[in-house]
Amino acid sequence: MKKNPARLELSKEAMKTYGYQIVDAIVEHYDTQSEKLPVALGSREEMDSLFLEEAPEEGTDPTQVLNFVLEKVMTTSTLMSHPKSYSFVPGPSNYISAMADTLATGYNIFSGGWAASPAAAELEIVTIQWLLKIFGFPKKKGGGIFTSGGSMANLTAITTARRIKCGDDFSKAVIYLSDQAHSSNIKAIRVLGFKKEQIRIIPTDIEFKFAVNKLKNCIAKDRLEGLHPFCLIATSGTTNTGTVDPLVELSKICKKEDIWFHIDGAYGAAAILSQKGKQLLKGIEKADSLTVDPHKWFYQPYEMGCLLVRNHKNLSHTFTEKPEYLRDIEGNTSEINFYDHGIQLTRRFRALKFYMSLKTFGLKEFRDAITYNIDLAEEVESKLRKSKYWEVVFPATLAVINFRYNPIEKNYSEKELDAINQYISGKVVESREALLVTTILNGQIVLRMCLINPRTTIEDIQETFELCEYFAVEKELQL
Repeated sequence: MKKNPARLELSKEAMKTYGYQIVDAIVEHYDTQSEKLPVALGSREEMDSLFLEEAPEEGTDPTQVLNFVLEKVMTTSTLMSHPKSYSFVPGPSNYISAMADTLATGYNIFSGGWAASPAAAELEIVTIQWLLKIFGFPKKKGGGIFTSGGSMANLTAITTARRIKCGDDFSKAVIYLSDQAHSSNIKAIRVLGFKKEQIRIIPTDIEFKFAVNKLKNCIAKDRLEGLHPFCLIATSGTTNTGTVDPLVELSKICKKEDIWFHIDGAYGAAAILSQKGKQLLKGIEKADSLTVDPHKWFYQPYEMGCLLVRNHKNLSHTFTEKPEYLRDIEGNTSEINFYDHGIQLTRRFRALKFYMSLKTFGLKEFRDAITYNIDLAEEVESKLRKSKYWEVVFPATLAVINFRYNPIEKNYSEKELDAINQYISGKVVESREALLVTTILNGQIVLRMCLINPRTTIEDIQETFELCEYFAVEKELQL
């Protein structure tokens, strides 16, 4: 038989050369990224002019393709791991985990079932157990699964809650969350087919925490109307302010009312490794399920979310299917098939990067990095309070701080202050020197910093404030 020429292969030497070029580029990026501009800007028209073409029929030299990608793609992508990337929730990442991802992808490990890769399944079991211990969940009864991110973890949690609390009929089911809950929860609720009338968005108090009394009233009213309260979503570290809901109180309500208690800790849960974070997160161990996002404050590369559950059987009871084509690879009950614990059948080997980075750096270095982040945000708050130009709108909480330009010698209206702060953000991003955008708190446009990058320094922040003040003066002259 004639040999197939279309094998999608390079020679051993060509692979080595290509691989070395990629590793060299990544190392150079890690070594110099603080010297680069963190923000990438580009219109659709500009991007089309760079990349839009028909799929090529014939191939191109691999080095030529690589150089094009390094020059055009990597330089037009915002650096979420840059020390001056303050907005949304940055992705600080780390080199060990990046290389672990390369290994997992290079070997093309399938991490769906035990039979395909017992080592991959075992490392997911082990690292999930590490997290269960960190968050005070039952080690033997508890369980979990790595997901693409917090959105998929929240979807998995709500699906599980619906199955366990409602069975097949969820027509009268009601779910509760606060007005500061992450949008991924609303998206998950809609994906699952709940109607708008089944969603209760509870207002928060002056500290942006779940208003407990309003929640109690709402649950009581729903029960009187013959509805079925089945799930409550609390937040440990809101995206806007870093606020932690009153977890202990909420857990008591859920226990009394037989409601599934889910905590979305995608942002802030990792702060439990610090002393200050541990105090704020009291009650997190009471959750029936907990979302954690290692690609945020556990410093992992995208994508890596995680769902932890108090009882691992709740996952298998929700997601296990037994198609005939999988009947030969079920194994025994201790050999976990993670496709039975979540939505995905085909899964990449996410556990490897978490395992290798924790083994390499140790939990203490992660603990110290998180503590540094929290202390840094508090230092920034202290500096802002001593400045005659800045107003702290909401204090540093779990490394998030909200503030606005509001010089004490001026008497700007709220409308003028909104315009100035919006202008500051726009001009800073336009300069590409820092990623600093706004949010809205109590109807005010404010600037928000999320300081979870362990390589961000107070000098980086001071330079950013100087840039902000320059643009503020520029805007003042226009008023």
